[in-house]
Amino acid sequence: MPERVLVTGATGFIGRHIPALLQARGYETHITARSDLPQTAGITAHRVDLLRGDDAQRLIRDIRPDIIIHTAWYVAHGRFWTAPENTDWLEASTALAAYAAEAGARRFVGLGTCAEYATEAGDDAYPWPETRPIAPATPYGEAKAALARRLAEMAEGRARFGFAWARLFHLFGPGENPARLVPSIMLALREGREAPCASGRPVRDFISTQNAAAAITALATSDVTAAVNIASGAPISIAAMARLIADIAGRPDLLRLGALPDRPNEPPYMVAHTGRLRREVGFTAPVSLAAELRDLQMR
Repeated sequence: MPERVLVTGATGFIGRHIPALLQARGYETHITARSDLPQTAGITAHRVDLLRGDDAQRLIRDIRPDIIIHTAWYVAHGRFWTAPENTDWLEASTALAAYAAEAGARRFVGLGTCAEYATEAGDDAYPWPETRPIAPATPYGEAKAALARRLAEMAEGRARFGFAWARLFHLFGPGENPARLVPSIMLALREGREAPCASGRPVRDFISTQNAAAAITALATSDVTAAVNIASGAPISIAAMARLIADIAGRPDLLRLGALPDRPNEPPYMVAHTGRLRREVGFTAPVSLAAELRDLQMR
């Protein structure tokens, strides 16, 4: 009998890609969201507000999932870094994990962020391993780090309950807010407008949401526990990323690097060490930025 997996936030930026991957692996797949969900053959949808404790408890009791992949969170562009909703989601997510453990779930997978890591550690040109100090500088990073600590404590106290923490780096993909880096440049160039950017000197680690979802699915269906970086492991400057987008669009003449001021206190280097993801989970993100950006440009 196939194991039962519950995916929360299944209409979200990453969550939307995971159910089909689980279904393809033969899992009984259930999904939740607060809005209406698409009806897909073989996937059971539940319209639930996880911020309502009674609803969340009833959902877990009714489904009794073996594995939960918790992607739901507050992610309103420009607000989520400091939003008070981070505290709401910290408490709701903690309760959801507790309900799952009580109902006999064997595994809970949460989504973390590279914003949990210390950004000043004196190593500006080396990939960041999962052992890097945790010192978030924003309420969003603090809430995520706090949830990871709570899940670890919960797992220590329950013999059968394990947890994994998918620590995400820099994402791009379908459905992205148009104000973010990749879609803002694509949209401007598509419309024949100039695309103003900052200097683009910081180096980042970009991974598509499709690849991130595949990595999270591989992690969830493995026995690997604790934090695992979800990233490509391939450094690229923001300027180089912007130039790649402009070249694919055939409008490098409209890209304006340095037209906008750099953000204050921007970390110069944020790139993941992906050894755990590759060796233990067995997943390697294809480094195919050009192909993925070209596909996204055509949507």
